[in-house]
Amino acid sequence: MSLSTVIDQHIEEAGFLAGLRDLAVHAPHYDLAHLLDLDTRIEAHLDALQIGGLKSLDLMLKELEPSAQGEIFAASVLAFETANTSAMTRLAEHLRTHPDGASFMSAALGWLEWSRVEPWVEKLLGSPEALFRRLGLAACGMHRHDPGAALLAGLSHADSGVLARAARTTGELRRRDLMAAIRAHRLHADENVRFWANWATAQMGDEEALEQLRQFAERPGEHQGRALNVLLCWQKREASMAWLRTLAPNVEQRRLVIQGTGLLGDPVSVPWLIQQMGDLPHARVAGEAFSLITGADLALLDLELVDTPDYDAGPTDDPHDPNVAMDPDQDLPWPDPQLVQAWWQANQGNFQGGTPYLLGSPLSERQCLHVLRKGQQRQRIAAACALARFRPTEALFPTSAPARRQQRLLAGMG
Repeated sequence: MSLSTVIDQHIEEAGFLAGLRDLAVHAPHYDLAHLLDLDTRIEAHLDALQIGGLKSLDLMLKELEPSAQGEIFAASVLAFETANTSAMTRLAEHLRTHPDGASFMSAALGWLEWSRVEPWVEKLLGSPEALFRRLGLAACGMHRHDPGAALLAGLSHADSGVLARAARTTGELRRRDLMAAIRAHRLHADENVRFWANWATAQMGDEEALEQLRQFAERPGEHQGRALNVLLCWQKREASMAWLRTLAPNVEQRRLVIQGTGLLGDPVSVPWLIQQMGDLPHARVAGEAFSLITGADLALLDLELVDTPDYDAGPTDDPHDPNVAMDPDQDLPWPDPQLVQAWWQANQGNFQGGTPYLLGSPLSERQCLHVLRKGQQRQRIAAACALARFRPTEALFPTSAPARRQQRLLAGMG
């Protein structure tokens, strides 16, 4: 087998695993240990490519296609790791033509240690091109590194992409001194700017941002999940419960209401969640919400259906079918309502109505940290949002960061 063939295999695997990781950080069946395993596999392929040196990098750059994603991640890691300015220039030229791949370069900047990328991020932050300014701000956000004056400059930039990323990074760092600068964009015409501006200030105590987040939470789209998490963490519980009650009769909002019920964590809602497990389109997400409150692992406790229902919410083979979205619940177990009901009857005495619970324990700073160490990714995201209330002056916990970096952060958090 030739060296080029071996390198091609490592390129293909590294690219595939980078794409898988992009999904895994929001997946309901990945925990921090699984993420560490995935990161280790990615590192092994990147190490092999680094051994291949310039030949590896040259092959990756030659094989970049308009739809390249994971390949951009791998090539960017090698280019920044080796400070190869020629390779960086070629990657930049590719992204100018195909900017959709920019998120994978930012992922590479987030993947590497800050000491390795800091000088290049400084250059990106000073770039006259909006695309690269945005990448620099994204890298700072992922590393939770304060870029100083570049944040304020970003919040007054003419490009909406830079503006949105600056607002997000400011929120991730929780720069309260920039609250007024972000709030100026609370009603911005660009949806991304509007979302990230309200997302950021809500987590710094801005109650006026909550109405905008409610609108994002009620509307399907890429921001819906983030909006719901932050809204229910920062909105008064009475207001949240009233809001969910108004949405409950609407079948199209049933999934949202189920997820919100799990996030609120009141065990009084468990019987209603068990009822929803009898409705195939909502059964699995109801099971997830039940577990988020009670901590009951449906698979571990054998509370799953023996026979998987013949149900598929994902895209069909019909090219005319407008539904192209993947089933968001495809990796969740199918709960058996009768078995879950029996478990609840035996265990409900351990829960007190009106108290918010997170994975079986009353919501607290300590429990949030426990879930960040042991929970699955969607649960960890909820815990990170809740932890922000307990630690109002700290940067948001990065649940998408490389697993070893997350472990180091958690080791220092008590």
